[in-house]
Amino acid sequence: MTVIHVQRRENLAALLPAHEADAILVTGGVNVRYLTGLASSNAAVLIRADGGATLATDSRYIGAARRLCADIEVVEESDVAGALLPESGRTGVEADHMSVATYFRLGGGHLRLSGLVEAVRMVKDDTEIDLIRTACELTDRAFAEVLPELRPGLTEKEVARALERRMAELGADGLAFDTIVASGPNGAIPHHSPSDRPLERGDLVTMDFGALHEGYHADMTRTVAIGEPADWQRELYDLVRASQRAGCRAVRTGAALHEVDAAARDLIAEAGYGEFFKHGLGHGVGLEIHEKPFLSPRKPEPDHEHARIEDRVPVTVEPGVYLPGKGGVRIEDTLVARDGGPELLTRTTKELLVL
Repeated sequence: MTVIHVQRRENLAALLPAHEADAILVTGGVNVRYLTGLASSNAAVLIRADGGATLATDSRYIGAARRLCADIEVVEESDVAGALLPESGRTGVEADHMSVATYFRLGGGHLRLSGLVEAVRMVKDDTEIDLIRTACELTDRAFAEVLPELRPGLTEKEVARALERRMAELGADGLAFDTIVASGPNGAIPHHSPSDRPLERGDLVTMDFGALHEGYHADMTRTVAIGEPADWQRELYDLVRASQRAGCRAVRTGAALHEVDAAARDLIAEAGYGEFFKHGLGHGVGLEIHEKPFLSPRKPEPDHEHARIEDRVPVTVEPGVYLPGKGGVRIEDTLVARDGGPELLTRTTKELLVL
């Protein structure tokens, strides 16, 4: 992936003149991996305005660094930030990732830059999209194979472990995030941690989970019914499904982020459930499970450079309605914005499955 990493570093370097920076010291672990291919717990990379780069890491990772990053200078040093910071010139540091203590230990006074690498990461190259697509395929397959096992008496924890075990057996490198399984009244808690509560007939069960594949994340949520659902449950499900469909259709190149959110949120509000949908509609996904852009009702400044969805940006669309004491419904897909319309990466049916 050397050619890809060169292009990524050049894309970042091209942003530096606008910030009157000669270089940027990248210390965020995910950002270092994105720019060099090296995954480690202690590394930094200096990107200069001409696109040149120097990577520093300690003895634990130096062998991998030299193998993966043969096209750039590699320095073995435990104090990775101190080893790379130039003595002269205007160098920016990642204000979102460098601690205050480290900032002042390095002398202070450096340009504090926020979100530059994340802005470059937001638009994915074809390799990244393929990796996310594979992660989503593993997630779909795991759900399809665990679904027949769901039955009354099985606990939320047992369902979560079954999904996680199956993703691992199918080849996932790990979990994209902590699995959520919320049954019955627990479905009213958007980020409920699986408990020992057994599934019961009459429950709606929300499962939010995803596979990790070569550093890239999948994110999918499905809500199913254990036994024939009550009228209110089916009506709630149909509402959320319609909202999710509208949100997905709104994911188009050039669409304003808050307008994508509104496409889904307005349907829920018009049905009288607006107060029960309090989180944002979705988020970007890639090397992190939550990354730019964020689909929310908040309207950015008109001239904000990332106020609209760009081509080849993966996002989730995940509306939900959560009724305290009763339960809830959330439906979520990962999809990629394309000029000709969104590409759906999680393909599991969104019909209400009655088990």
